[in-house]
Amino acid sequence: MTEIIFILPSGEERTCAGREGLSVMEIALQNSVPGIIAECNGAAACATCHVVIDPATADMLEPISEHENDMLDFTTSVRRPTSRLSCQIKFDVRLFGARVEIPAEV
Repeated sequence: MTEIIFILPSGEERTCAGREGLSVMEIALQNSVPGIIAECNGAAACATCHVVIDPATADMLEPISEHENDMLDFTTSVRRPTSRLSCQIKFDVRLFGARVEIPAEV
């Protein structure tokens, strides 16, 4: 198991253990991280698992798909350059210690 750090809108940090192959959304849900709602259960159809990835980590991820890019237009918070849907990010060793921000709703 490896760890990922979720930064809540309050600034509080939660370090969570995760297994390779799970999505960042699944890790957040397993650890009851507030702000990750995942209404569509990871089908990239609701944008309720919006996160902002730190830039260094974002550069290591697979490129954003056209569908994910379109869905990010429907988030309840401000979209930023490294915004992603956490359901579309598979956790692996590259993400060990990654800082993942859960943005505040507008």
